[in-house]
Amino acid sequence: MGTSKKSMKACVLHNINDLRYEDVPMPEPASGQVLIKIKASGICGSDIQRVFEKGTYHFPTIPGHEFAGEIVDVASDVDSSLIGKKAAVFPLIPCRSCPSCQIGEYAQCSNYDYYGSRRDGGFAEYLAVDQFNLVIVPQEVSYEEAAMCEPTAVAIHALSQADICFGDTIAIFGAGTIGLILAKIARASGASKVILIDIDDRKLEFAKKLGFEHVVNNANGDAISEINKITGNKGSVVTLEGTGVPDVLEQCLKSTAAFGRVVLMGNPLRDMKISQKAYWEILRRQLTLKGTWNSSYNGFVNNWECAVNAMPKLGLKDLITHRYDLSQCNEAFDAMRSHKDLVLKAMFVLK
Repeated sequence: MGTSKKSMKACVLHNINDLRYEDVPMPEPASGQVLIKIKASGICGSDIQRVFEKGTYHFPTIPGHEFAGEIVDVASDVDSSLIGKKAAVFPLIPCRSCPSCQIGEYAQCSNYDYYGSRRDGGFAEYLAVDQFNLVIVPQEVSYEEAAMCEPTAVAIHALSQADICFGDTIAIFGAGTIGLILAKIARASGASKVILIDIDDRKLEFAKKLGFEHVVNNANGDAISEINKITGNKGSVVTLEGTGVPDVLEQCLKSTAAFGRVVLMGNPLRDMKISQKAYWEILRRQLTLKGTWNSSYNGFVNNWECAVNAMPKLGLKDLITHRYDLSQCNEAFDAMRSHKDLVLKAMFVLK
């Protein structure tokens, strides 16, 4: 079915700080692709950087990498039974030939493409995507929940690096969207205590409303002493660093129990330097430090399938604080950038 002569609405980034809601040609699925009518598309913190600071890899580009929708058309070489199904989309397009791709570790691909930054993404009414990137979503999972598969898969992957055991005490530095998803998953995994640390009281109050008892405002650098109070001076068994701030990294090392695990996931804001004393903590406590990046998506480990299956139990819709029409794209980005109101997860919702 040809659709190339039709147009659609999209939010198009023409240059840094130049995002426009406009008509663009509707894509047509090429070989191995399907056409998705996008129903929900989340705005990530990295999208804020793309629009206002870094830009995408070329202009113009339609941003957006957290999205879900209905499959409405397929290429001639794709099974037509997919039409009508709900799907989320794994946004990374691997090269399939580098050493990492050969073992299915696509997050480490050395020559990847990416929906929403290197090619057009989900801030549009329609998008043609490779069948490989489809994550079929059960009917009982809403489109808004499905659009949160990407941050949920990232959180699942990060926690998998920590080898969490039932009864562990977990401290999470950073109580934004990812931090709260981490907390929800950790609680569902049997953590005895989940401690959320942030410098924004609004986020911590929001966490309390979600049922998280142990929250710490770290504006004055009190995290270590507060974690010790909560854990009876034992420290957290698992600590997740989600801020990318050097001082916070030090606090993670100093507040983790002996033989504990520290997972580093916050994109660094600048050079990450630690003091000699903090370095000694790694040695004396025999801490395990692990990095985490993106998510696993292969036939052996698929964090996206785990995310879809967990959706009914996690209740992630309560993290969506703001919903917008595509035509309100600049209003949405300005609200997230200004921090005037607490915006945890903002999402474009399409009819």
